[in-house]
Amino acid sequence: MLIRSLGVFPLRSLIRYPFVTDCQEGTEDLKIHEYQAKKILASYGIPVPQSEVAFSVAEAIEGARKLGEGVRVVKAQIHAGGRGKGGGVKVTMNTEQCHEAIESIFGMQLITHQTGPEGKEVTTLLIEEGCDIAREIYCGLVIDRAAEKPVLMVSSEGGMDIEEVAAERPEAIHKAPISGDGSLSPEDARRLATALEMEGATADQFCVLASKLSSLFVKEDCSLAEINPLVVTGTGDVIALDAKIDSDENAAFRHPEHAELRDLSEEDPREARAEEWELSYVGMDGNIGCLVNGAGLAMATMDIIKLRGGEPANFLDVGGTATAERVTEAFKIILEDPNVAAILVNIFGGIIRCDLIAEGIVEAAKQTNLSVPLVVRLEGNSVAEGHKILESSGIDVITADDLSDAAIKAVTAAEGSPA
Repeated sequence: MLIRSLGVFPLRSLIRYPFVTDCQEGTEDLKIHEYQAKKILASYGIPVPQSEVAFSVAEAIEGARKLGEGVRVVKAQIHAGGRGKGGGVKVTMNTEQCHEAIESIFGMQLITHQTGPEGKEVTTLLIEEGCDIAREIYCGLVIDRAAEKPVLMVSSEGGMDIEEVAAERPEAIHKAPISGDGSLSPEDARRLATALEMEGATADQFCVLASKLSSLFVKEDCSLAEINPLVVTGTGDVIALDAKIDSDENAAFRHPEHAELRDLSEEDPREARAEEWELSYVGMDGNIGCLVNGAGLAMATMDIIKLRGGEPANFLDVGGTATAERVTEAFKIILEDPNVAAILVNIFGGIIRCDLIAEGIVEAAKQTNLSVPLVVRLEGNSVAEGHKILESSGIDVITADDLSDAAIKAVTAAEGSPA
């Protein structure tokens, strides 16, 4: 995963796909559950299996009853891939098996390659009718940043990790550009259907579905719209068997209805609180907490920490108009991470004044009873006043002359050696 700056915008993550030049999955993404994504697909006329969503065992059993007897699939709803491999998806053949699957999955701590070792508790289930699967296909859209337009990708090897397919068999990935209004040309749609070895009514259904998915991607301001697998049934029908949709939150003002799709239980509570204070925070796996103003400077700070042998614990941009109160809250959020062994404050005073940041640092250190080493590098507007505030505060601060010096001192401090 590559984390990059997007100027003044909040940052969550950018993922480079190996099979499309410089594609992105999200900047600040709204992630939703499969059942929510399928509702959106259905609203655009894309076929999905009949299903019932449940937030308790009792609701799930009632949902299964509504679907009737037969093959049913019980799916855990969490914001992570690999649910099937982790035991969060079970195919059942009768009512008894369905009830057993519901009771075993609901409430479990589901661990996948995307959740980390702590996993995620399953509090929502999707009960879905079975499907006669003849073929599985990958179909998805992302942004091609180099071409500055969306791209539709398909592969006959659906249901697998598409990154692995692309790395090992790039010829299995077929692509078509999407116009700015969300339209896919009929010629490109037919070309992709042919590449997937579809014929007749099946090819026609695919072309219609691909066109609708492309329109959805643009109209909903998506950063990712993925159907994996898209299945061809035994009768030749094309159905979206799974779905993942991420939307760019920078376009949230155009979609007030998206706010209802947000599941705060799936988000890092520190990130949610940071958002309330107009801070851009992303938790990471290192032990050096970072407090910086400006996304570009924050990225550079994390880079130089790694260059000097350390690991950043977070991305945190306090912005260009930070107040002492926001700096104090930023410290509290950083210190909620038990892995933080040192904090590096790197501030360039342009719009923001260094003395205001210094006041916030002092207040934060007192309120949090700061017990980890604190390295501070200030430069720019009111820097002399900022240093005076720190020097007279009585708190233990390790000052740095420049960014390289700050990174070295932070890494040394985190290792427990004298800085």
